[in-house]
Amino acid sequence: MSVRTNGPDPDNPHPMTGFSQVGFLKPLVDHPMVEIGEYTYYDDPVAGPECFLERCVRYHFEHLGDRLIIGRYCAIAVGVQFIMNGANHTLTGLSTYPFAVFGQGWEDPGYDWANNSRGDTVIGNDVWIGTEAMILPGVTIGDGAIIGARAVVGSNVPAYGIAVGNPARTIKRRFDDATVLELGRIAWWNWPVEKVTANLSAIRGGELEALQAVDNTA
Repeated sequence: MSVRTNGPDPDNPHPMTGFSQVGFLKPLVDHPMVEIGEYTYYDDPVAGPECFLERCVRYHFEHLGDRLIIGRYCAIAVGVQFIMNGANHTLTGLSTYPFAVFGQGWEDPGYDWANNSRGDTVIGNDVWIGTEAMILPGVTIGDGAIIGARAVVGSNVPAYGIAVGNPARTIKRRFDDATVLELGRIAWWNWPVEKVTANLSAIRGGELEALQAVDNTA
């Protein structure tokens, strides 16, 4: 049997032999409104990554049309919750109770479900989401961001921001603005895997110049 030399197979749902709690999500998730990039993994020691949609993506109803988009090389810890637009209740009336969903005389044919949507939930590339964090509908989290454990994220997080707390606040950015812009331009996560493998020291390291030198090579 041949041995891979360019990292794990992104189409293998269980890339770590004997460690089934970690799984690459792209080959595991088949949903028309969920898009997940290669090498993004979910770690669940209780139910396993096969249950990602069931355990982590909540109130995701087809008639609302909102999408969950997650980039490449993201790390998602156990118990993370992506709350989709189906959880929203209307605030235009005196009551927030969702009478219409029960029907049987409580229908509301004039209610505009789509108009109540906050849009897609978008997670960038190389994002680390800590244990039991909750991402609310319509949030965008930028590339390279870190979401602290049990954070409740109701507003956008900038690229390379660190967001913690309830409600989550971006307490700092990992790098200065110029570095963040350059990392976004380089976008190493879009490199062919062979180039990623050959230049892991630059990606793992803390020197932007090393990554720039690699980016400028063929």
